Amino acid sequence: MKLLKKMIIFIVITVIATETLIGAVPNNISSSSSLNTNNNENPIEVGVVFYTFDDPFVTELTQSLKNIEKKNEGNVKFNFYDSKNNQDIQNKTIDTLLESGNIDLLILSLVDLKNDPKEVINKVKEKNIPVIFASKRSIKIDVNTIKSYDKAYYIVPDSEQAGRLQGKILVDLWNKNKNTIDTNKDNIMQYVMLQGNISDIETIDRTKYSIVEIEDAGIKVEKLASKVCNWNEDIARDTMEALFIQFNSKIEVIIANNDAMAIGAIKALQKYGYNKGNSTKTIPVVGVDAIPEAQDFIKKGFMSGTIFQDANSMAEAFYEVGMHLVNGNTLYDCIKYKCDDSGRIIQLPFHKYDD
Repeated sequence: MKLLKKMIIFIVITVIATETLIGAVPNNISSSSSLNTNNNENPIEVGVVFYTFDDPFVTELTQSLKNIEKKNEGNVKFNFYDSKNNQDIQNKTIDTLLESGNIDLLILSLVDLKNDPKEVINKVKEKNIPVIFASKRSIKIDVNTIKSYDKAYYIVPDSEQAGRLQGKILVDLWNKNKNTIDTNKDNIMQYVMLQGNISDIETIDRTKYSIVEIEDAGIKVEKLASKVCNWNEDIARDTMEALFIQFNSKIEVIIANNDAMAIGAIKALQKYGYNKGNSTKTIPVVGVDAIPEAQDFIKKGFMSGTIFQDANSMAEAFYEVGMHLVNGNTLYDCIKYKCDDSGRIIQLPFHKYDD
């Protein structure tokens, strides 16, 4: 009888212990499953509204963002929208995205860069959605607008650096080939400046700092002419034809605020037998943007160099700053990028392209 009681007690204890162990397993599995669910939540939805798809830089930028999405599969989803360079289309797209409630972050490449984006910020602020304004050209931003919404950031080019790098290309050329460039042997760089829209920040900075960089290198300069060509190749070509007739051999270098105008200038020079690949009959021409035709001209020896902004770098900045904002942070530390005093205008670097 005592033996039977001992056996019953042993069985009861065994059952209790087994149930305890079995009960513990689901708790552990549930905890692990919960962690996996957190790691596999719906990706962060990003609305990327470009001013147009018909821009080589936008094409590169789109591919760079898609590459980031692939590397971070399940964490982020970029949704692209084409404003077709039409402000009304862009406004409707923004309104639709904000009303849908389906985006966690808005990246916006404005159609109109001249007007302050305060109205857009007010719309986004109402929905409490972070917004990154982005452009390969500088955006007009009022100080009060910057202060109005702490989840608004601006990723724009460092237009001063673009000008300085143009100047650096010409400094290097002058130091290497001064005897060829300084045709009148007066130890002064005589130049023609082709400008974009006179009110644009890029025009002002690229014009100013390209010359500052040359002068900082100890090279004397003389401006023969500075003409507004509004970023346009045809206007630049016609302007350069007239200037060549006026100054002829006095022109030693040509600085254009963008590649389109640089190409227009080169086509004008080619009409008179210059810049066809013969280094002894070439006037150095520099631009900005590194568009395919400019790259081709540089490889053929028609053009001396250009400046470009890396689409990969801009895409990475979108992702880094965007994830920072979506995760509830508002103050970006600006360690990796150059920022203004507010900390919310991030200026991305340019690079030289001179083959």
